[in-house]
Amino acid sequence: MSHGTKRWWALGLIALAQFIVIMDTSIIGVALPRMQTDLGFSPENLSWVFNAYVVAFGGLLLLGGRLSDLFGARRMFTAGWLILLVGSAAAGLADSVAVELAARAVQGAGAALIAPSALTLLMMLFGAEPRELTRALALYGAAAPAGGTAGVFLGGVITEYVSWPWVFYINIPIALLAVLAAPALMPAGGARRGSLDVAGALTVTAGLGAAVYAIVRAPEVGWTSAQTWLALAGAVAALVAFVAIQAARREPLMRLSIFRTPNLAAANVTQLLLGAAWIPMWFYLNLYLQQVLGYSAFPSGAALLPMTVLIMVAMITLAPRAINRFGPKPMVVTGLAVLAAGLGWLALIRPDGTFVADVLPASLVAALGMSLAFIPSLGTAISSARPEEGGLASGIVNTSYQVGSALGLAAMTAVTASSGADQLGDLPALTNGYSAAFIGAGVVAAAGAVIAAITLRTAAPRPETTTAEPARVG
Repeated sequence: MSHGTKRWWALGLIALAQFIVIMDTSIIGVALPRMQTDLGFSPENLSWVFNAYVVAFGGLLLLGGRLSDLFGARRMFTAGWLILLVGSAAAGLADSVAVELAARAVQGAGAALIAPSALTLLMMLFGAEPRELTRALALYGAAAPAGGTAGVFLGGVITEYVSWPWVFYINIPIALLAVLAAPALMPAGGARRGSLDVAGALTVTAGLGAAVYAIVRAPEVGWTSAQTWLALAGAVAALVAFVAIQAARREPLMRLSIFRTPNLAAANVTQLLLGAAWIPMWFYLNLYLQQVLGYSAFPSGAALLPMTVLIMVAMITLAPRAINRFGPKPMVVTGLAVLAAGLGWLALIRPDGTFVADVLPASLVAALGMSLAFIPSLGTAISSARPEEGGLASGIVNTSYQVGSALGLAAMTAVTASSGADQLGDLPALTNGYSAAFIGAGVVAAAGAVIAAITLRTAAPRPETTTAEPARVG
């Protein structure tokens, strides 16, 4: 196999990793009612089948990135798949609520090793050539929405025609394939001497976990309740301790001065707001299809396919060309503005609406915006860091997106509940609630466009790209 071919096969495995990591957040959605019946979940605990994975994944990403820099990206990539395999087997075999949630957390821990090491490997394979890197990032980026929608789609098929444990077992053959293929396809990634900041890893995981826990629980127990405030205070205390530890240590988990790197902080804020706008839209669109328009699991998954296909096509074909021509900053700002417009249009949904009138055109506009903003902000966040901190930069950007997703979804859950979405069966009230979520997510996207316009700097053109044809007007 030639070096060039091998590189693209390796990229295929990296994209598959991203696909599975994101699919595992969404594949359980349709299976939840069956799991609730079989394992005896209470309605409050049920959302933790989703959250246990996301909290472990989001909380451990920085540690995963640092481990990838210290012990080599390929080694951590393989270790992550093995942990995901164990967690998936346990989640499928679980016979109680506690075992199920613990297994989901183990899956999340595996994903937290896979995601940053996969991005580091991508940078090692393609980082030397900006044009190739943009194409590689586009393929990697397209794998995430594909995984999200495939999860809903596959979750529907598996739950309806097989049984819910298979939404977890499906990971096992893929994990085995990845573990076997990685040594042949991936560069080793130099291990480096250095100590592991265990205290930093524990405090940041506890802090992020407590913050997500507080915000996810708040709509149920009330924003003003003691439980919410205690959890938020605990989160702040843990994150302050984390920053203090990072400032004091010679070899911290996350060098604080990394945020002085031009564009790194700005691109991460963009990714956070992109997650906070996109995930609630996707979540509540699915609920609108099922609970208002009356779609069953499988058709509601299929209804999200046009949006996913457009994202994949736009990310792979349109985004790289547009970035090469206009540069990353205009693409990020335009993408977020288009996403905000699509969300505003989606907010016009009606209780007696139809897929073709109320969902399809608006969701395609939102999807176009997402596909334009995602790749340039991701590329900027990773390529602005020093090469030996690739794993850390990948961990930070993945964390930003995941934390944004969790916070955005929790905030919009509170918005929908206060706007009538807690009245199941009352279609006008449900529609009002979901419409409020789309407006809220649209405001987040619009704020993201303004912040990106102010904070992102336009990079000086690289010598490789200055030889490209000048942008023509009209």
